[in-house]
This record gives sequence, structure tokens and C-alpha cells, in this order.
Amino acid sequence: MKIEEQLQQRSGNQCELSGATNDLVTYEVQSIHKKGIENTILITQKCLDQIERREEPDGSFWENILPTSMWSEVPAVQVMSWRMLNRFRNESWAADALDMIYLEDDNLEWAKETGDHLSDVNAQLHKDSNGNILQNGDTVTLIKDLDVKGSSLNAKIGTAVRNIRLVHDNHEQIEGKVEGQMIVILTKYVKKQ
Repeated sequence: MKIEEQLQQRSGNQCELSGATNDLVTYEVQSIHKKGIENTILITQKCLDQIERREEPDGSFWENILPTSMWSEVPAVQVMSWRMLNRFRNESWAADALDMIYLEDDNLEWAKETGDHLSDVNAQLHKDSNGNILQNGDTVTLIKDLDVKGSSLNAKIGTAVRNIRLVHDNHEQIEGKVEGQMIVILTKYVKKQ
């Protein structure tokens, strides 16, 4: 039986976090030691976009979900609930839930593996000039002529930059190739295609 079929059976064909029954996808909860169905859950696309920071964090969405999902008997669901609660730990509902949640020692260690619990909901997202969230691999267009420091290259307005990479320690910068040269570009000078 495929993992997706096993997940559908385990979850009753509903999101293991929110309980919703539409737009379901599989998600692998990052783990060094666990593989297969053991670290995979069935969730909605909205949950996935929130988890992977593809959209603005929505505390009111999670406030109705996490205090219930944290009691799941499935370790991967417990771990994901704990990680998401920690993103919102500055909100009273999440702090209350974190005070009550219990994870076995090995599951708590698993939950802490990624370090995601150290960042919070206020983590800055890479956004283009129109406020659209940028992801690794996106294609953007320059909205301004840019002189590239240390080079004679002048990147012209309207130039498409494909397969960008986010600069992880600076939410205002991305990297991309223009005329075969890798450059750093400020996000305020691009728009997502």
C-alpha cells in the first residue's frame, strides 16, 4: 500500500492538523532518523503554505487548530503541532498550549531537530516590490535599471531573472544570474512573474 493510501486510512481522509477534507497533500515532517509514513502527515494546502512560509502567518487560523492537533496520537502530528505552536509562542493561546503539550523525549528531540522553534511568526519573508512572497526557484523581472557593483554590467529594466535563490540572512536580498553572472539584487527592485 502506498504511503498516501496509508495516510488517508490513518487520518480518515482528512487533514491531520485541521480536520479539513479538501485540498489534501502529503507533507514530510523533517527528521534525521524517521522515514516513510512515520514522519509523513496528510495536511491541507493552506497548512502546507503556512508551514513552509509561502504566505503570511495567520495566528487566527492556527489558534483553532493547534490546541486540538497537539493531542494527536501520531508522533509526526505532535511534532508539527509543537513546531507551529512555537512560531506563535508570543501569543497567549499558543503559550497556554505549549504549557500543556507533552511529547515523549525522543519526539521532543525530533521536534527540535530543525531549529524551526527558535524562529517565530515575525520572521521576515522575502517579498517583491508588490508585496508578493518570493520562493527559491521563482522568476522575477527587474523594475529598475541596476548597476552591478564591481562589474561593468548594467542590468536593464524588464530583464527576467530565473531560478532565484533567497539570501537567508537578509530578507531584502535575492541572488540570480543576469547575463551569465550571479548577482545580488534587492527585492524592492523586482516583481514576481
